[in-house]
This record gives sequence, structure tokens and C-alpha cells, in this order.
Amino acid sequence: MSHPIAHAIRNDPPRWTLYLQAVLWRAFMSLRMFQHKLAFPRPLKPRFVKYVDTTLAAMPGRVRLVFYTPKDYKAPGNEGKKYPCLVNFHSGGFTIGTATDDCRWATAVCEQAGTIVCSVDHRRAPEHPFPTAVEDGADAVMWIWDHADELGIDGDRIGVSGFSSGGNLAITVPLRLQDALLRRRGAEPSQVSSDAPVVLPHEHRAVKLIVAWYPTTDYTEPREERRKIVAHPDKELPRFITKLFDASYLYPANEVELDSPYLSPAVASDELLQFLPDEILMYTCEWDELLEEGKRFKDRAKKLGKKIKYRMIEGVQHGWDKNPNPFKADPIAQEVYAEACKEIRRVFHGGQSLVQ
Repeated sequence: MSHPIAHAIRNDPPRWTLYLQAVLWRAFMSLRMFQHKLAFPRPLKPRFVKYVDTTLAAMPGRVRLVFYTPKDYKAPGNEGKKYPCLVNFHSGGFTIGTATDDCRWATAVCEQAGTIVCSVDHRRAPEHPFPTAVEDGADAVMWIWDHADELGIDGDRIGVSGFSSGGNLAITVPLRLQDALLRRRGAEPSQVSSDAPVVLPHEHRAVKLIVAWYPTTDYTEPREERRKIVAHPDKELPRFITKLFDASYLYPANEVELDSPYLSPAVASDELLQFLPDEILMYTCEWDELLEEGKRFKDRAKKLGKKIKYRMIEGVQHGWDKNPNPFKADPIAQEVYAEACKEIRRVFHGGQSLVQ
């Protein structure tokens, strides 16, 4: 399909130069995240790691799953306990970042919501462009469902979360899961309507919750149009980094359908969006080019009858919670993480929500 973003990407450098840029930015991001983990209170370290063979992507590979667990996980006398699980997707424009970047979020969820966190190291662009990340994410959730018993996970209490591009995955992975599971049962997605709920095999339950942090939801809107809404241009993401992200992930530029529901869920059909879980939690940033598309997605979800809890964090920019300050953890992030964890506990463990 023809689109202004696609035209711009056609003039980008060759793929090998994008790869070199990505390698440099991955190293820089690793240094920032090392500093991010130093501040007290220190985040949890991963309890264990699993490697999963892919089944959905055109290019086979393996995906690393990093697990964080509550303190009483596998404790003596507690071996048979089943925990809910939040499958998390890191930020980085599908190009940089790793599964351990969200260790402070994982710590909050484990300690405050009594929930296991599985952070997904999906394969990254430019080596693995769209839709690899979405397919890897869906593979990760299906693997957890299939191995829930041995992991000590309650397969009926699975949610997803993510930050920025990972927030996009938190929304698109449940949609991709529906397609994959329907095909496993021999039905085409086009044969299913919102009036006929899909009954999945017992080992494959529906995702129960989405927690999306400043997600990108609409690639049909050009970057320059997005930037016009930012009240403080000095706070927006640098153009060179968003150019790297888009050129790396949206490839081949003249073939990627920017209105694909697995890329731009904000423009997906109402019928397809009905497959999203009823419980959605979304946080956006005041000084972020993704703010308006986040609001539009929130409004659509409400019209579809989803129980969406939404909050715009005032006075912060995109990625505000990944503060590299090695001396002090971000108090705003701690507060908002705690708020989100109360909602996770409500969904997975029952009880009254404290968020109004």
C-alpha cells in the first residue's frame, strides 16, 4: 500500500547500515538500563530463563523468556500453588532493548500483585522486521499456556503488558493469538463473528488483561503529523531514532500494510477488536507524540464495551519511567506502578479496585 511513511522509508540507508546503528544503540541502551537497575530499592533478578522454538514466524528461531516470580514461588510447602502470569514486552521500537529492561515493573508486579512476570526477548529489527515481534509474542503466550502446570502458572489467569513498542505488542499479540488458535482448530478467522464467541481447547485460554504503557497504536499516521501534538518539542523522541525504528521494522517499506491490525490496532475492525480482553489498563504521557492515538484507542475500546482504565501522566515524556538515575528510583514510576498493580491484583485475585 502507498503511504507517506512508506515513501520516506524507501530513501533510507541500506539494511547493513541500519544494523550497525541498531548495534550501537543496543549497547547504549544496555548501559542506561545498567544504571537504571542500580538505584535502591534494587529490582528483582530473574528467577529462571526458558528458550522457546518459534512456530508462527516465516523465519524459524528461538525466543528467550525471562521469568520473575513472587518470593514464595516454589517455597517449601507451597509447591502446588498456581500463580497468575503477566507476559511482558519491552520497549525499543522493535529494534533495541531487552527482556530485563522492565525489571522494576516486573518487581512491582511480583511483590504487589502476587503475579509471575514472563518478559519476552522477541527477535528484533532490522534482522527480523514486522511481523516477527508479534508472532514471537504470540508463540510465547501459547508456550506458557502449554507448559502452565510445570511452570506453576494458572493458565486461566494470563495477562499481557508492554511499554511503547511493547505496548503495541500487548494489544496486537492477543489479536494474533486468536488467528493462530483458530487456525489450529481448522477455522479461518473470517468465518468467526463477534456474535459467535470462540471456544478454545482447555489448554488455550483467552488473555484476561492488557496493561499498555504509552503504546504506539496507529502507524497509518505519519510521524510528522504525530509530532505536531507535542506541547514541548524538546521532549519528543529524536527524529533520527524514530527513523531508525521505522526503517528497521517496517520492511519492505512498499509491502508493509500499515493498517494491519497486528501493526495498527487503532484502525482494526470492531469485529476483530472484540477479541481483546475485557480488562484494559492504559497509561500515556503528556509530552508524547503517541498521546492522541492512545486517546483514540481508549475511546474505541470504551465504545466496544471494554472495561478500560486510562490515565495520562502529566509532565512526563515518552519512556519517563526508565530513569537511568543510579542513585534514586523514580517516585512517580513507583506510584503509578503501584496503582497498576492494584488493578492487576483485582483482575487476577479478586477484590475491589482502588483506581477511580
